[in-house]
Amino acid sequence: MFLLYLFSSFTAVSGVLGSSPSYNGLGLTPQMGWDNWNTFACDVSEQLLLDTADRISEIGLKDLGYTYVILDDCWSSGRTANGTLVADKEKFPNGMSHVADHLHNNNFLFGMYSSAGEYTCAGYPGSLGHEEEDAEFFASNGVDYLKYDNCYNKGQFGAPETSYKRYKAMSDALNKTGRPIFYSLCNWGQDLTFYWGSDIANSWRMSGDIYPQFTRPDSRCPCDGDQFDCAYAGFHCSIMNILNKAAPMGQNAGIGGWNDLDNLEVGVGNLTDDEEKAHFSMWAMVKSPLVIGADVNHLKASSYSIYSQASVIAINQDPKGVPATRVWRHQVPQTDKYGQGEIQFWSGPLDNGDQVIALLNGGNKPRPMNTNLEEIFFDSYLGSEQLSSNWDIYDLWANRVDNATSANILNNNSVGNATIYNATALSYKDGLAKNDTRLFGTKIGSISPDGLLNTTVPAHGIAFYRLRRST
Repeated sequence: MFLLYLFSSFTAVSGVLGSSPSYNGLGLTPQMGWDNWNTFACDVSEQLLLDTADRISEIGLKDLGYTYVILDDCWSSGRTANGTLVADKEKFPNGMSHVADHLHNNNFLFGMYSSAGEYTCAGYPGSLGHEEEDAEFFASNGVDYLKYDNCYNKGQFGAPETSYKRYKAMSDALNKTGRPIFYSLCNWGQDLTFYWGSDIANSWRMSGDIYPQFTRPDSRCPCDGDQFDCAYAGFHCSIMNILNKAAPMGQNAGIGGWNDLDNLEVGVGNLTDDEEKAHFSMWAMVKSPLVIGADVNHLKASSYSIYSQASVIAINQDPKGVPATRVWRHQVPQTDKYGQGEIQFWSGPLDNGDQVIALLNGGNKPRPMNTNLEEIFFDSYLGSEQLSSNWDIYDLWANRVDNATSANILNNNSVGNATIYNATALSYKDGLAKNDTRLFGTKIGSISPDGLLNTTVPAHGIAFYRLRRST
């Protein structure tokens, strides 16, 4: 029944592809889900995936929209004599179809992994030269999502057309199967993916791999600032490093194709609460996929309350699908060994005429920050309705689920009577239309045409607001 619904939905969307930017009818909003790599790496198994999916469902994250369960690298044991991929029988004793069936029966979507190279990044068989048989393997095993990496690519990179052709081969093969499969490129932004990715994919990684540091420089992630065309993308890239690389790319992403800033590190490592809030807010604001990288069986209550913040998720899932723009960025002095920090202001339009804004403090001490309507509506002309109106300010974190409620949900493995938003029952689009207060935050004031929005932003923190025209 689930598969029939999935194919029917795809057919309905495909029928209007002439009016949809999505090349395959998928990815109309950024994907949400869970991926094992950031926490478990190669320590994967059937039991891990199924137990994690059950947990995601029980604590309300599935109903918030985290529906893709993505199995990363290290699942294979090789190929048969005729070239068909084989799942590791010790890790997956019942095979991939069993995993897919369990997930589908519980209203999840199943993601798998390969690489556009001879081998995957962990040294397992890759799909370069095997695109059609591997696409058929994924389709026949009920896969709904493919994360497609970039390791061991035999030097087939260095020019946009070269990388495009290599990744298009799998795109064509997936489409040929007739099964709707969300296609997520993971080529680290190499060869200007953000220019051509939307022609063949639903999302594309735009940098090297993330790790749970907010702003720490690391020689293994060599490009910094706005160096979006990085010859060596590397890994161990901090949150601010990736965000700055993403800043110029928003104009090339939108409905059907998204810049992927990598998995979320909320609940991974030792990020502070302010760092986790800023990280989650900015990934939502630039319309990056919201893919949990943490072990959901061992989440802190504060991290759970971030993942369940519906007012922030609603920014990410906004039907307009426009990534926010960084309006300004300034260096500021700080007292640690890194010498300088930075402050930034971001702003972006929302589908219902609202505006989302962020005052981001990348420095290591709290800072007073402010903005005005000319910065908020940076493309508006003098005397326009946007600049001449009064706007109410809604704090998108003010109605955050408290830690006691979060702990109770996690300890009891049940949402119980908590008022966690349920996007399965009422989509974010419909909830916004109905003015569900959980999607708007709390009104804290207003700003007039000649006024200032003033606030103090914590170290490595954010002030995150939705503006609504005053009535």
